[in-house]
Amino acid sequence: MDEFKFFESFKERGEWAELRFMADAMRHGYKVLKPWGDSQPFDVALHFGRRIVRVQAKSTSFRVGTGYTCQLKSGSGRPYTLDTIDFFAAYVITQDTWYLIPARVLLGKVRKERLTICPMQRTKANRYSYECYRDAWRLLRPKPGGRKPRRGGR
Repeated sequence: MDEFKFFESFKERGEWAELRFMADAMRHGYKVLKPWGDSQPFDVALHFGRRIVRVQAKSTSFRVGTGYTCQLKSGSGRPYTLDTIDFFAAYVITQDTWYLIPARVLLGKVRKERLTICPMQRTKANRYSYECYRDAWRLLRPKPGGRKPRRGGR
C-alpha cells in the first residue's frame, strides 16, 4: 500500500472505497442505502422503489503483469453467496476505474476467489473476461420482473 500510506489499514481503505462507490453511484443517478455497521453481507444497496440491488465494494492497487488483482474474500470470514450479493463493484484505485460485475459471474458454477482486471491494456478478443463490466453502471438497474426483495426475516 505504498502509494496510499495515508490509509492505516486495508479496512480503512475499504471504507474509503465504499464512500467512493456511493458518491459515484449517486453521480450516475442512483439512490444509495448504507447498512448500519458491518452486520450485513453487503456494503451498499441501491434503491429502486420496491427493489434493492445489493453491492459489495472491493478495491485494488495490486498490479500483476498487465492487470490488477482484486481479492473476493469477506472480512468477516463468511463466504459471499448469490442469496446475499447482487453485484461486486471492484475499484482500481490507481486507474480511477470501476468494474461492476454481476455476482452470478463470480459466484456461479465456478466460484472466483480473486479476479484480474486490466483497465490500461487494450482489449484483445477472448483475453480479458471482465472488460465488458468496466464502468458498466447501466447493469446495476434491476431488470423488470427480476428478483424481488424478501419479506420478513432472513
